Amino acid sequence: MAFNEDKFNKWFNTFILIGMTVAVIITTALKLGAAETGKVLLLVSAFGSLMGILSTVCSANGIILTFLFGLIDVAIYAVVCFISGKYGNAAQHALYFVPMQFIGFWQWSERGAHSSDKKVKARRLNPRQWLITGAAFLAVSVASYFILAYFDKEAAQGFIKTAVLMDALAMVCNIFGQYLMSTAYMEQWYFWIGVNIFSVIMWVQTLKGASDSYAIIYIIKYAFYLVNSLNGLRIWLGLSKNKELEK
Repeated sequence: MAFNEDKFNKWFNTFILIGMTVAVIITTALKLGAAETGKVLLLVSAFGSLMGILSTVCSANGIILTFLFGLIDVAIYAVVCFISGKYGNAAQHALYFVPMQFIGFWQWSERGAHSSDKKVKARRLNPRQWLITGAAFLAVSVASYFILAYFDKEAAQGFIKTAVLMDALAMVCNIFGQYLMSTAYMEQWYFWIGVNIFSVIMWVQTLKGASDSYAIIYIIKYAFYLVNSLNGLRIWLGLSKNKELEK
């Protein structure tokens, strides 16, 4: 039986959207009843997560609406991270992610995604671009860790502050992933996979009590994101086929 790409994507997207929505609604309802504080933040986080999953599904399928839903998601996430003390992610979302939604919309429009029924013309990094990207990622990750570790006085002490490391890695993967996404490079998905793994770990460490109940929303969110990013990588490998050296 031949593999039907369109049918698979339709059912996969339906699973992600329905699964995320049901999980968020159930979790939010349960946490609202148990939480004594932070209820407004919980509801706002839930709404932002739903916008985010719409954004990631559109992104995986090369649809330009990703930037509309993404703008709502990253704006809310910036506020929640700031309130939660995740200052690296808060600053990165407010000062970088928000404006990059507009840049990405313009770039994808230039590459054929003029409407919701047109997919972007994807491309791949060449070996030289890969080398530069890898070196830059390593350098920025190390610098970000030491900067955040210096200012984060509440993180557990040790040779490596795990919470700070997860925050730094998620932040840097977000930066590189968003740039490659906005410029339509397939390699964005390697960074999104990293973002999702590091973010799950980070929010699990945040979940300490009833007042932190909103964190479970983000654990669920990034778990679904991780599954979606694996499918996004598969789709974009096809969208960028035979375009590895395109500038």
